[in-house]
Amino acid sequence: MSMATRTDQQPAAPHAADSHDLIRVHGARENNLKDVSVELPKRRLTVFTGVSGSGKSSLVFDTIAAESQRMINETYSAFLQGFMPTLARPEVDVLEGLTTAITVDQQRMGSDPRSTVGTATDASAMLRILFSRLGKPYFGPPGAFSFNVASVQASGGFTVDRGTDKTRTEKVSFNRTGGMCTHCEGRGTVSDIDLAQLYDDSKSLSEDPFTIPTYTGDGWVVRVITESGFFDAAKPIREYTKKERHDFLYREPTKVKINGVNLTYEGLIPKLQKSMLSKDREAMQPHIRAFVDRAVTFATCPECDGTRLTAGARSSKIKKISIADACAMEIRDLAEWVRGLDEPSVKPLLTALQHTLDSFVEIGLGYLSLDRASGTLSGGEAQRVKMIRHLGSSLTDVTYVFDEPTIGLHPHDIQRMNTLLLRLRDKGNTVLVVEHKPEAIAIADHVVDLGPGAGTAGGTVCFEGTVEALRASDTVTGRHLDDRASVKDSVREPTGTLAIRGATANNLQGVDVDIPLGVLTVVTGVAGSGKSSLVHGSIPSDEGVIAVDQTPIRGSRRSNPATYTGLLDPIRKAFAKANGVKPALFSANSEGACPTCNGAGVIYTDLGMMAGVSTTCEVCGGKRFQASVLEYRFGGRDISEVLAMSVAQAEEFFRSGDARTPAAHKILERLADVGLGYLTLGQPLTTLSGGERQRLKLATHMGDKGGVYVLDEPTTGLHLADVEQLLALLDRLVDSGKSVIVIEHHQAVMAHADWIIDLGPGAGHDGGRIVFEGTPAELVAARSTLTGEHLAEYVGG
Repeated sequence: MSMATRTDQQPAAPHAADSHDLIRVHGARENNLKDVSVELPKRRLTVFTGVSGSGKSSLVFDTIAAESQRMINETYSAFLQGFMPTLARPEVDVLEGLTTAITVDQQRMGSDPRSTVGTATDASAMLRILFSRLGKPYFGPPGAFSFNVASVQASGGFTVDRGTDKTRTEKVSFNRTGGMCTHCEGRGTVSDIDLAQLYDDSKSLSEDPFTIPTYTGDGWVVRVITESGFFDAAKPIREYTKKERHDFLYREPTKVKINGVNLTYEGLIPKLQKSMLSKDREAMQPHIRAFVDRAVTFATCPECDGTRLTAGARSSKIKKISIADACAMEIRDLAEWVRGLDEPSVKPLLTALQHTLDSFVEIGLGYLSLDRASGTLSGGEAQRVKMIRHLGSSLTDVTYVFDEPTIGLHPHDIQRMNTLLLRLRDKGNTVLVVEHKPEAIAIADHVVDLGPGAGTAGGTVCFEGTVEALRASDTVTGRHLDDRASVKDSVREPTGTLAIRGATANNLQGVDVDIPLGVLTVVTGVAGSGKSSLVHGSIPSDEGVIAVDQTPIRGSRRSNPATYTGLLDPIRKAFAKANGVKPALFSANSEGACPTCNGAGVIYTDLGMMAGVSTTCEVCGGKRFQASVLEYRFGGRDISEVLAMSVAQAEEFFRSGDARTPAAHKILERLADVGLGYLTLGQPLTTLSGGERQRLKLATHMGDKGGVYVLDEPTTGLHLADVEQLLALLDRLVDSGKSVIVIEHHQAVMAHADWIIDLGPGAGHDGGRIVFEGTPAELVAARSTLTGEHLAEYVGG
């Protein structure tokens, strides 16, 4: 076959379509951004750096990714848009060159007890199909192997009308086989309520016997029980007859009339289950959560042995393995088992399942099992689970947005993550990464550094260019990029030990260890080696242990640092005392709220399927309070002016003079200690970054009474320059007589420790053992573990 030959050897003019190789952002003002303008190269890996709170997430997530998502949503019909979340246009003048954005953030996965790693990644769905086709004996369709599907049987009849005198009744029956264990309803655990924690059975109803929050003697909840007519109010609860006890604890909802008002009486247990026990534990108020932890005990379901499945679903097997066994395996072992299955009839299914399982192993999560509850994953693990669906994607020219993908990764695992990010880029995608780790910044094609400070002191672009140019620049990031901590010359001597014996939680293999007290102890090891299992699962949780973990702070746009930390209470009382009025007037969520905007400061207008609009309240001017409340002053300031102060300004304001308030000053000092001096007291919690929220939580717990602090990766979201401040804070805690135990991967924290406990040598069943105990200097000298190798390399040993 002949090929056409070109006679014109002149280079062709560039195609117009090839000129769109930049994402242009001009005049971005979202959150603290100050008219930021940047040009980002497409099909390259761009890393955004800067101190925590400098505006990285505001630019990447709240501006670029948010506008891309909004424009995609607008392509759907108005009918469909009515069912979708409405997104407002970001505060930006021009956004050009956007492509479809896929965000992979640190949001924890749902904490629903029925959500597992398998259900979140479709691996369980493929396994269910596999067992419905190959399982022996045959048990049923895929739904028969699902712990979210209940078995249903029904029968009845319906009348068919075929005209005059032609009606007949037809019988129908319906049968669906599900895999849900009927005893635990697919949860794997059963809850038991300790009745002694609900009421004092030596008292009668008239003697206020309840120890349940909100169940007070004069409240309507208790009045409905007392005046229902089912009980003698003067009779002690322990003397109730069998029927009275049943009515008191388990009676079905029954209509009763009290003082002429129709109300519903319901037994105490079902009422509690609906009002308190069905809620997400993390969303509960602290006093409710404390009550639930005290009153409810969870145990493995005796019927299904924690597998969540019926006996029938567990009886069907492939090569002597049931679906419950398969889901309990570590994913890397399950991948090998699936690789050994050779069945042509389901080959496409086996190929897809094999790819998904191999992706887990490739991304460093081979130590997980498919039955692991998704709510128990750390932020870093959850982010990597979300990455799995994108690794094999055939999409190109997509913008992938990552929020600190190296969180929770041992230095040994960071190289693997870097390879995955470069793979996504090399497929022709634009990769935008918010990151602090020097090892991850090093692979960037382009770097955007925001700052110079945090909050109002940030929000500007300090640098754009290559990693080499950043290293030579005089920005905060550039100066700290090659920072290396040195191992301490001398370490503190422990004042005692916390003994752990025979720890077997999750993958721990009968671990015996003495954790020294009165010093800074760092627990290290690769992801999945058993660090959290040892620290959170094995240390006795008595009154002396204060755990600050990675669970996110929940709060609405009405919540702010002042309300979350309890700072607003002493401030309100100080204003009320100085002006001779009620403290409730100085709360924007109570009597002092502006009646027009209900204390929100803005009016939210819902425009149906279009994006909602928020406008500053014209009556209060965004100050959230009634005009009459703003006339009351304390130290020369009104309440809105105080809430507009930064932590640093407020700390100085409440320290001395007319406004001296020791209770408020103490909380503000703690906020400044954790590096949040730039936050304003009234800033909504929804605008804080992940690192800021964790440090806010740490500041709150610093006021708790306890001798042992347990911190889970406190460097999360911290810039290199801020790590030094964190180490100084940890030193102050130890020097004040506390014991600090830190789970950490950051080498600077390891080098600063007095004692290191290293778990490993690998993850999952290859870990769970203590591979080193001693000082950082001994670990560097020995180089006997992966952690030792990387720490020695870090300190130049």
